[in-house]
Amino acid sequence: MVAHSSEVYIPLNVNQSPFNVGLPIELKPFTPEQVSDLAQRYGLEWTDAETQQLIELVGGYPYLIQVALYHLWHQDVTLDEVLQPDGFATGIYSEHLQRQLWNLQQHPELAMAYNQVVSTATPVELSLVQSIRLQSLGLVHLQGNLSLPGCRLYADYFRDRSKPNR
Repeated sequence: MVAHSSEVYIPLNVNQSPFNVGLPIELKPFTPEQVSDLAQRYGLEWTDAETQQLIELVGGYPYLIQVALYHLWHQDVTLDEVLQPDGFATGIYSEHLQRQLWNLQQHPELAMAYNQVVSTATPVELSLVQSIRLQSLGLVHLQGNLSLPGCRLYADYFRDRSKPNR
């Protein structure tokens, strides 16, 4: 079994690459029912309103949902603390957000494109390559040829950070 969490953009020999085998499987965002079920499995007493608040923050991304529920279960944080934009840089998502920021800083053209996406309230048309690369990082959702932030967490965190040379 070969597993990797994002697209590979380095040139590889198609006849020798481990990434040209198997079937790619993309995890879809969790539905409210799946989030509620997972919260229940963690033993959390969870309301539909709390489920909706978490989904609105992280867009249903399975990894981000799991991180929140894990920390809530451990009682490291409250849901109110998770939802506060002031704490994104230092809270439970800080390492993940820093990795994403590092990815953008390694590719200034992507940082500039992503800055366009998070700086406006309307979806933005980017080049096909930029859209696909940002989508593979989970930073955007695509609606046809238009890109919009993957979730509110990303939009709020990256609004001032995705500019190149920051």
